[in-house]
Amino acid sequence: MRRALVAVAVALVVLVPSAPAAAAQACDPFTTPPSYLHVAPTAQDVLGFALGSQEVDVAQSNQYLDAVAATSDRVIADTAGSSVQGRALRFAVVGRQDRMTAAALATIRTDATALRDPTLTPQQAQAIEARTPEILWISANVHGDEESGADAALQVLYELADRDDCVVSTILNAAIVVILPIQNPDGRELNTRRNAYGFDMNRDWFARTQPETDGKVQAVRQYPPMLYIDAHEFGFQNYFFPPNADPEYHETSDTAHRWINDLYSPAIAQEFEREKIQFFHGAPYDFFAPIFGDTVPAVGFGAAGMTFEKANFQALSARFHEHFTAMWASLFAGASDPNVVSDWHASYVQAYQEGVAGQLEPNAVFEKGSRLLQQVPDVRVRSYFLLPDPAHAYERQLLVRRLQRMDVSVYRLNAPLAVPDFHPYGDPARPTTLPAGTYWIPLAQGQKHWIQAMLNEDTYIPVDVTYDVTAWSNPLLMNLAAGWSGAAVAPDASLVDPVSAPQWQPVPADAPSIGLFEIPGSTTAFQAAGEVRWLFDQVWHLPYKDVTVDDIKAGLPGIDVLMVPDGYANYGLQALGSTGKKALSAWVAAGGRYVGWQGGATIAARTGVSSVTLNASHTNMPGSLVRVAVDPSSPLADGVGDSAWVMYDDDAVMGAGAGSPVATFPTPTSPTFGVSGLAEGVGQLSGSAAAVDEAVGAGRSVVFSFDPAFRGWTQGTERILWNALVGPNPTVAAVRSLARGAAVRAARADAAALPQLGAAIRIGVSRAGARLTERLLRARAARFVKEPLARRGVLFLVANRRDLSAEEHPYFVPLVRRLMGAGVGLRFASIT
Repeated sequence: MRRALVAVAVALVVLVPSAPAAAAQACDPFTTPPSYLHVAPTAQDVLGFALGSQEVDVAQSNQYLDAVAATSDRVIADTAGSSVQGRALRFAVVGRQDRMTAAALATIRTDATALRDPTLTPQQAQAIEARTPEILWISANVHGDEESGADAALQVLYELADRDDCVVSTILNAAIVVILPIQNPDGRELNTRRNAYGFDMNRDWFARTQPETDGKVQAVRQYPPMLYIDAHEFGFQNYFFPPNADPEYHETSDTAHRWINDLYSPAIAQEFEREKIQFFHGAPYDFFAPIFGDTVPAVGFGAAGMTFEKANFQALSARFHEHFTAMWASLFAGASDPNVVSDWHASYVQAYQEGVAGQLEPNAVFEKGSRLLQQVPDVRVRSYFLLPDPAHAYERQLLVRRLQRMDVSVYRLNAPLAVPDFHPYGDPARPTTLPAGTYWIPLAQGQKHWIQAMLNEDTYIPVDVTYDVTAWSNPLLMNLAAGWSGAAVAPDASLVDPVSAPQWQPVPADAPSIGLFEIPGSTTAFQAAGEVRWLFDQVWHLPYKDVTVDDIKAGLPGIDVLMVPDGYANYGLQALGSTGKKALSAWVAAGGRYVGWQGGATIAARTGVSSVTLNASHTNMPGSLVRVAVDPSSPLADGVGDSAWVMYDDDAVMGAGAGSPVATFPTPTSPTFGVSGLAEGVGQLSGSAAAVDEAVGAGRSVVFSFDPAFRGWTQGTERILWNALVGPNPTVAAVRSLARGAAVRAARADAAALPQLGAAIRIGVSRAGARLTERLLRARAARFVKEPLARRGVLFLVANRRDLSAEEHPYFVPLVRRLMGAGVGLRFASIT
């Protein structure tokens, strides 16, 4: 009976029309006294403690969310998916009672999908806009040890479910609110930043490798956002919310940019200033790579993507309150703008019109003092094409599915198509007749921004400082035969039905026994080894065994191939000791196969397993795609082709020593040279090796200077890795022992001379700013080394032996901000 009476009260509230403008101004989201119905349970009722007094665990979060949904007619609970370890990602949809039926929500989803269709007539669009609420998202805890956003999101859920004052009626009359408190339940339970496979899921949005990300993005597609809040924690004192730093990706819609800077940010700032909460905008949080929980909602869904960051070392009460304040201010601001839905549809229309014209959005800089590095070239891009390529059928199907699952229409040519200006990736344009079976992706779609983001040949980064990678072109990552054209074409083509997930090739019957060694004590190693475990478990279905230091000392019984991914090499060498290093070298010489990269390559060089030379790079290329020439005679090239694109992340420059360079960086003047993303200092790579295959006694080592399985993105170089693990040995003559001995001594010397800094902070400044930079680093008792940098600059490599990310590091953010404000000519600042 109590529930029935409450339902009447709710109905009376939600049927009140929106207040006139003057009255709406009198309704303040923070000073208006809240009025509660006392229907939805408090956390105290369900969990025995108030939200913000202690952190909820995953089970408690789900229990409370479900309890609110069970008692409130404004709330529907659902599941977005499950984690690696099987925990549910529960979310809530909150809205007016009349919108919270299955039929009403289905209509909202259908209408929201329709509004993303730019070909609606104005009359059709206006009719749908009039009945469609805004869709506003709140998510948190994508990093498992950044907990407070989840607790604040649950408080938002309670307030929306139980209040009947003008603040909540303003929000719920205008919008439905989707609340996903915990994006990383395994990480929250384990108190780790990453998920159970070691993935940083705030870099997994476009690739969707992890079940948590995949389920979340499917839920976002169901309820496409106009606002998407992603709440984090970090190591800096003051709260962060946008406006963001430069660079901003050029295909961010003007509407999303305006909403972030002119609608939501001022609303948060107003309340923070009233409460005297310290905050900042800008560096180092840019808006460039479409891989995050703010940029993907913006580029892929036209939303205002908003990252919030709060100090992880402050009391939970402060973290909880400030996150709630930023969330609540944003919801009220969005709901108070009557044009959000119509502006959102208009942004899709504009994107479609740009696609018809083949027009790319220009670059711009927004921060005072920013200098435009490069403009988007004045070219027309109307179509992308993926050519038939049986050797890469897996990658081709994977990319088509990836596009389709972000609402991109993909077509297949029914007949050959003559294209006057086909641009193969990395090569000049030429007239080409594309065969039937080629996939055609026209930019004349509402998803034009996303298509360009995923299929671009270059990202055209507008400044030379960025927070993460500078390139992510999916055809390059997958090493596909593909290209683009600016010609207006009308091919004979058919829309491709949704494709299924591709299956990797079968494991050979005579596959070797594989051991995986995770360098102990290194967060970088945990992530790198976890990415390999995921690849083995979920993609290749390749059996393996985790091996320990004791296994290596015992001679690796039963292991044919040992994999050693990245990690802090010194920790691995210390753990092995002289006994382990000798045992490893003896195992390879007796016929074992060693496969390693980055930190694993350093271990190989220090133990004599490989004779490659490794030297610190002086590049500014944090995550750039570089084309390498592949030796077609090597078994590592099987199914790869004569070139591949390497995700180069300021990695060490590698010489082949006594080994055979399988993949080589061309000179910048070579016709095979190609770079997507920042290329500052790329000349240092000229002629160096990206992958080296070497006979070692009766065994073999294969080492990479880069990560061939980078974040689960790089299917093109994963093929080389597959061949290194299960392919045959090359037929090469053994190197004379004396010659190899000299090469091994040189390799050991170079590897020992590498800066032993862990996941180093890389800071590039002008020569004039080096003295001040050094003084600031010494003031923080930082250990660092200095190296020369191109264009009369200085590179500082700063120790980060705990492998902390930029968000986790206690002084990375304030240091970057101090350097930017000090006029040192900061060129870049990143953590490798």
